[in-house]
Amino acid sequence: MSFSRQMGTGLLLCSAILAGCGERAATSDAKPDASGAAQVEAAGGDISVWPKLEPALPKDPAVEARIDELMAQMSLEEKVGQLIQPEIKYVTPEDVKKYHLGSILNGGGSYPHNNKLASPQEWHALSEAFYEASMDTSDGGTAIPIIWGSDAVHGHNNVMGATLFPHNIGLGAARDPDLIRRIGEATAREVAVTGIDWTFSPTVAVVRDDRWGRTYESYSEDPAVVKAYAEAMVKGTQGEKGSENFLGGEKLVATAKHWIGDGGTQRGIDRGDNQVPEKELAEVHAAGYYGALPAGVQAVMASFNSWNGDRLHGHKYLLTDVLKERLGFDGFVVGDWNGHKFVPGCTVDSCAAAINAGLDMFMVPSDWKELYKNTLAQAQSGEIRAERLDDAVRRILRVKVRAGLFEHDRPLAGKKDIVGNDEHRALAREAVRKSLVLLKNNDQLLPLKPTQNILVAGDGADNLAKQSGGWTITWQGTGTTREDFPGATSIFEGIEEAVKGAGGEAVLSEQGEFAADSFANGEKPDVAIVVFGENPYAEWHGDLSSLEYQVATKADLALLKKLKSQGIPVVSVFLSGRVLWVNKEMNASDAFVAAWLPGSEGAGVADVLFTDAEGNVRHEFTGTLPFSWPEQVHQAVLNPYHQDYEPLFELGYGLQYGEESLVSNELTEDGQTYADGALEDAWMLVSRPRSPWQLQITEAGQAPVTVAGNRAASGDDENITVASIDMESQEDARRIQWKGLRPGSVMLAAEQPQDLSRYLKEGAALTLDIRVDSKPEQPVNAVIACGEDCTAELPLQNALQALQPGEWQKLSIDLQCFVDKGADFSRVSNAMALRSEGALDLAVANIKYVPKAAEDAEIRCQG
Repeated sequence: MSFSRQMGTGLLLCSAILAGCGERAATSDAKPDASGAAQVEAAGGDISVWPKLEPALPKDPAVEARIDELMAQMSLEEKVGQLIQPEIKYVTPEDVKKYHLGSILNGGGSYPHNNKLASPQEWHALSEAFYEASMDTSDGGTAIPIIWGSDAVHGHNNVMGATLFPHNIGLGAARDPDLIRRIGEATAREVAVTGIDWTFSPTVAVVRDDRWGRTYESYSEDPAVVKAYAEAMVKGTQGEKGSENFLGGEKLVATAKHWIGDGGTQRGIDRGDNQVPEKELAEVHAAGYYGALPAGVQAVMASFNSWNGDRLHGHKYLLTDVLKERLGFDGFVVGDWNGHKFVPGCTVDSCAAAINAGLDMFMVPSDWKELYKNTLAQAQSGEIRAERLDDAVRRILRVKVRAGLFEHDRPLAGKKDIVGNDEHRALAREAVRKSLVLLKNNDQLLPLKPTQNILVAGDGADNLAKQSGGWTITWQGTGTTREDFPGATSIFEGIEEAVKGAGGEAVLSEQGEFAADSFANGEKPDVAIVVFGENPYAEWHGDLSSLEYQVATKADLALLKKLKSQGIPVVSVFLSGRVLWVNKEMNASDAFVAAWLPGSEGAGVADVLFTDAEGNVRHEFTGTLPFSWPEQVHQAVLNPYHQDYEPLFELGYGLQYGEESLVSNELTEDGQTYADGALEDAWMLVSRPRSPWQLQITEAGQAPVTVAGNRAASGDDENITVASIDMESQEDARRIQWKGLRPGSVMLAAEQPQDLSRYLKEGAALTLDIRVDSKPEQPVNAVIACGEDCTAELPLQNALQALQPGEWQKLSIDLQCFVDKGADFSRVSNAMALRSEGALDLAVANIKYVPKAAEDAEIRCQG
């Protein structure tokens, strides 16, 4: 069962439409030039699979002469300073002056003076302070303006009151490059108000596995869409190359990211390994760069991932031979958040290998002083070659000169009535309308007449954080309130406005409850609109082990069925950062709309769902799928050129009003169908607790405390505390400390018992990464529970004492051990707990049930 676009749109594949593919055909027999041949051969690469591109901008003798003059004045210390980019939480204007730093950034959820409520004018004031410090020559140094970078990935999303556009996956559904260009222009204007010069956008990943936590940052699985959108966004952000407004005062430096292959890692694991052949890397994963580079993008961000085992931050062949030489990129390459530390032989504060490979600027949020010190020593000793250091500095200066940073022309800086203005919000609302994809419409239920009784349900209906997703005010998009979105409109507020104005009535009830008097006319709802979907996440925190939506809880499915059982037609509006397996939810819906993550202008949804008061269509559904939609739960990798391409809805599918809805009400609901019969790992805590599991602190005589933020305490005396820490990535582990005042546990608990018996049948083990910081002197137990009458405990004190203190190590326990102690895996209520009777300090990460791992477990038992 596979549905293609109703209007006959065919699938466009790379070989047919990607400009780079045509260029490759013309240059496939070309040989590497002599200077790079040996390096290419040593790297094992085939440079001929990459198109030969010229630099987007002709070399300007005046610019180069100015760079020569500056570099002649700069000391070695000043040159090294240009390579360092700290985060604003960890750097001051005084530091910029003292160390001659080249750049700063604000990460997601970082604000001036750590004040989330900072106004655009306060952002601007801080940018001025940093600029003035960089230009201060009172110590005899060279005046080099600092460049400030920010993740403005769907609008100026760190600033309260900014316009929030749909995330990239929704924009991909619009198939409208001109819309993307206009969004780039509007975002640049809002960022320019705050005095920031540079945005880490666009993401040009071509996603292969939809379990990846950054899927919503990709425009499409189609390389052609990504290429066209990358070009449009760069032009909108930077201006048209060769024009008077190119990199002018209302424009920003754009960044194509992440070079390269971030969307193609194995199993969609963020920062994992991309194992495709070089030809596929060039034809699929580089597609966006064939749009961004010719458009004149000035920065490229190196990727966290590896390609066939080699980390991109230290990959000379791909950074230098391919990107800079073959593809003609003459801007600078910036690292990602401490990404250099993953290069073999490197640490967060020392990595000559990355600079020598072609990285031009370290993104080093907090440990920058030690990195500066070590990089300077490596430059002095020759470990970092002088010509490579000069090349990196020249590239950074070239962008700063081109962008007019020395002239400090900021006509919009500090201006009011630009951030979140009506014009920008209208553009975002247009983008929402164009992003919606109609997947099911039984009996032409949509469009709805606004004169009816409309029940609006679901936890996404009046939830601006949920409709906006990650990278919104905070890094993960969590921990916000309605007050954090001034000027924004929820989906319910848009529905209410549309219905009330036409004489109908819209009632909000998250749980779908209504009484006889809920509506003024005393009638029951004519239709229910249920808005539900994924909760916010960003990056690896959003990686999935299964594409099944609400794989455990199915609370939203229960809501849909409850309404259907009362004879109420149901319109599902699904909020998500990716395609998911929702066959059960679709079966329980009369109409189903993929709304992605629409951002701050939720009223755009109502614009399309409802007619005007006279019954005339106001806006047609025009969105089409940017990703193929799975029919089976195991179809996490589902792309048109695959041999077994059998999606539920093909890439490019999308109904319009009046078209026949082809999807049945009897889609397969067998969520246990796995590719080749394989059972995926069950994730309990991977970067964050995974639904339905919640991290809780429990002590006898006290109510459980749910650990929802970075730190939680149980009781007034903080006997047990939990804090988010970094193991390999930001906040991917939890440190747990017991004072030992009384026994207590930290557990992963579910509200409803879970059937995990299949893991036992397939020889699974409980696995985790663990670091013991102080060895236990009192008993410590691992616990799995299956209700109050069903608890299995295993002693861990000896195992923990045997671990090397202060080092991360793997620990695994055969699940059969817990069965021997009485656990029933058909009704697990606590998937794993650590209980200590005394003082203990340890950290944990990556808690999973892993099939077929029992035979290699460190702790094994006989059943």
